[in-house]
Order: sequence, then C-alpha cells, then structure tokens
Amino acid sequence: QGPVSLTDLALRDYNGVDPSKPIYVALNGSIYDVTAGRHVYGPGGSYHFFAGRDAARAFVTGCFDEDLNPDLRGAEETYMPVDDPAEVISGAERKMRRERERRAALKQVEQTIEGWAGMFRGEGGKPYFKVGVVDRPASWSALLEKLPVKKLCDRAQKGRPKRKAEN
Repeated sequence: QGPVSLTDLALRDYNGVDPSKPIYVALNGSIYDVTAGRHVYGPGGSYHFFAGRDAARAFVTGCFDEDLNPDLRGAEETYMPVDDPAEVISGAERKMRRERERRAALKQVEQTIEGWAGMFRGEGGKPYFKVGVVDRPASWSALLEKLPVKKLCDRAQKGRPKRKAEN
C-alpha cells in the first residue's frame, strides 16, 4: 500500500466519526495519521475540528472557528507588529519596514507550519506519521489567487505584537 492521495472533499471521510477508518489531519497539503490520538482528534476530542481537513491557517492564527482551511495568504499578519499611531515615520520608511517585517513574518509562518509538521511526523514523541498528500489540481494556487485574501480573525488581530514608538 503506497502513500495516500485524497482530495480535500475525500479527506473529510477521515474525521474519526467512522471508527473503522483512520483519523487524518492535513497540514499544508501533507496528510498525517493521528488515529493513535483518537481521544484528542476523534469525536468529542479537544482537537476534533482539525480531523479530516487541512487547517494550516488555523495552526498559524489560532482561530479555530474561522480559519479551518489551507489558505495561508495573509496569515503572516499574525506576526507583524501593529503600528503605533503616535509614531512619526515617513511613508517610505514605513513601507520598507513593512516589507522587511512581512518577509520575517512569512519565515515565522513557515517555522510554525514546520513545527507542527514535525510533531505530526512523530518527531515530538507522538505516535503520528505522514501517510500522503492532499490531491489538489495544478491550478489550485491560481484559483486561490482569484479569491480575496482573508482578514485576520479578532483573536489573531488582538494577539499581534504592538509596536512602540521610537521617537
């Protein structure tokens, strides 16, 4: 039996409701078997909402009601400081700083996803393992780009770091 390849829709069948099927959690297109954590990812478990789906965005933002989807566009805002309105800074300086901070925040998103992926690969001692990939059409990214970028939920927005004016 080779690696599993499931569409996002087919992945939903592996949410723990049917006890004869394994429980799968997907993260950024990779599928992991978390059946050993049925008490956590199965029905009634504290993380059941992750079962049977790719919820990469929620792993970054911590918004478990609004962000149970794989679209990471804009999630980097979670790590970007909120400007202090009292700060005096030129528009050009603000733009350069924002781009620098966006690059750093995108790296932080990658690190967050990789941290979770490591745990799901069993690197943290959990008996979980990678079983395959989410099968998405080659045009998936292009289709995603046609959709508006989702704004941060209130929880992620409130948790953003606050910038202190340097003046």
